[in-house]
Amino acid sequence: MAGFLQQIFEGVSAGALYAGLALALVLIYRFTGIVNFAQGELAMFSAFLAWQFLQNGTPFWLSLVAALGISFLGGMLIERVIIRPVEGAPELTLVIVTVGLFFFVNAAAGWIWSFQVKSFPNPFPDGALRVGGVTAGYGNLGILAVVGVVMGLLYLLFRYTKVGLAMRAVACNPQSAKLVGIRVGAVLAFGWGLAALVGAVSGVLSAPLLFLEPNMMGGVLIYAFAAATLGGFDSPGGAVAGGLIVGVAETLTGAYVDAIGTELKIGVPLVIILGVLLVRPQGLFGRAVVERV
Repeated sequence: MAGFLQQIFEGVSAGALYAGLALALVLIYRFTGIVNFAQGELAMFSAFLAWQFLQNGTPFWLSLVAALGISFLGGMLIERVIIRPVEGAPELTLVIVTVGLFFFVNAAAGWIWSFQVKSFPNPFPDGALRVGGVTAGYGNLGILAVVGVVMGLLYLLFRYTKVGLAMRAVACNPQSAKLVGIRVGAVLAFGWGLAALVGAVSGVLSAPLLFLEPNMMGGVLIYAFAAATLGGFDSPGGAVAGGLIVGVAETLTGAYVDAIGTELKIGVPLVIILGVLLVRPQGLFGRAVVERV
């Protein structure tokens, strides 16, 4: 029993990483209707920025704040320069643009910092808590705490601030929001910046576990897509719940299904994506789109 609970905890810890990136995907989709295939690469680039500040002698937490600030501004700039010119274009055009951004950011990171693997310091202390036969590392507990804080701050932003109210209005109906005086363009740029910031948190949390290199977020992005698909692309809370479910499913499958093991468990999120799209395309917590004829 203790071994099973240990696997559950490990899955929840991994799922928290997936939930962070899935949350960034959902934020952009909810406000713009765009699935950003470059979200993982933007998170990777943010982790490299934090690493560069560390190499220059900046304290860790100050490096993190600087990287998050640059990521936020970078997200707003991407929306203004790259996304806004193709606003309203066919979905295939938007997919091609974000895929192109994926390759551009990946190549830029490799050109600036090379493709060699680099170590990234863990912000959390070594050691672990042991409760009922389950070992909970401080690093895993720290990841869960950070994702919980991010989710809580986003809830407060959307629920109790004028900016959050404007973002909810734009997500619901951009045309009506514009008619009541909301600057829709500014809100969309802010949404992209916020998503880049949330993704940057995921990148910095992932870097100590995956090692820092330009392709490190590729696998995480697949799991994040599975989490967002399972929870619902229009539900931030669903993205977090989906991430935790995907993390637990992946860990239990790798541990207890001998035919899959640790080598083939990357197929778990793909099966989840396919199953959700066939059975409930809007996800567990998403809303079905109803169109009037």
